[in-house]
Amino acid sequence: MNTAALDEGYVVVLTGDGKGKTTSALGMAVRAVGQGLKVIMLQFVKGSWKYGELATAERLAPDLTIRPLGEGFVHVDPENPDPKDVECARRAWEACKEALFSGDYGMVIFDEINNAIAYGLLPVDEVVDALRRRPAGLHVVLTGRGAHPQIVEMADLVTEMTEIKHPYKAGLTARRGIEY
Repeated sequence: MNTAALDEGYVVVLTGDGKGKTTSALGMAVRAVGQGLKVIMLQFVKGSWKYGELATAERLAPDLTIRPLGEGFVHVDPENPDPKDVECARRAWEACKEALFSGDYGMVIFDEINNAIAYGLLPVDEVVDALRRRPAGLHVVLTGRGAHPQIVEMADLVTEMTEIKHPYKAGLTARRGIEY
């Protein structure tokens, strides 16, 4: 084994139309906290709703922090994004860059950043550039549907979630502990 490679942080992409991208990232966060790393998750779309993961983060604080930075919903038109959504994504991205380069964390998670890029709210080149300049030992996890090919290409690990079956399609509503 190349022990020098153990000091290198990974860029991990969790994408696809199936459920489980944020949940998988949270599993990695829990594992990282268990190994003594501080973790922050910055959420692009999630806003003021009370998600179960927020209560978990409170229990694992100060080693795990989750910051919802979105407004809950986004007008999806990549050719003509709503300026309000662009501004919200820009503020979230500034918080992401601050965490990325702070030296305070062993893992940073940019939840639903793939969506923000796919919706035309963030320029992919700017995100790729920042990821390439991140501190060497920092793990970065990017979640969300529609990961951009440039993000996939530069990542070390990419997993695509594929929906096989979902109760929503049978008319069932979201369940506490599963969807939120």
